[in-house]
Amino acid sequence: MGSWGRLLLAPVVLLAGCVTAGRPAMPATPAASAPTGCAARVEAGRLPDWADAGFSGDTRVPHVFGAKGEIVAVLFGQPLMVGRTEGPSNKILWVARPAATPSLDPGAPATLVITATLDGTTTRATREVAGGPGPSIIDVPRAGCWHLELRWSGRTDTMDLVYVAA
Repeated sequence: MGSWGRLLLAPVVLLAGCVTAGRPAMPATPAASAPTGCAARVEAGRLPDWADAGFSGDTRVPHVFGAKGEIVAVLFGQPLMVGRTEGPSNKILWVARPAATPSLDPGAPATLVITATLDGTTTRATREVAGGPGPSIIDVPRAGCWHLELRWSGRTDTMDLVYVAA
């Protein structure tokens, strides 16, 4: 390739490194350094209509959708931290999408049960939110990517959340 070809190719290569495939560029966050098995994706746009009850005005808050889209975690203490000594807590508002049909198991407890597994380990933590999806403080024992299995009222979803060291 001649010098003109290299000169024209350089800007194309630089530009390609700055463009994301159909998605807006996200600022670097702790999730960017998470292990490759981590699917944590903190959204910064508006909450969906079904999740914005109780909010007024602009509903652009950090949030993470469950893999099936059945639940959203609204993050008030972003980034989530292990060993935080000051500042906001790891407050998460869990909002479930309204069920299209009544629960298959009407006797299923409404409590939101979260079983979290640290990526690449057997380390597990179980947390409960009494009364089902709602406000909570969810702390985990170690920093890293946590795979969450969420169960409530006969429904399930999963998501990944990243916690960083304080």
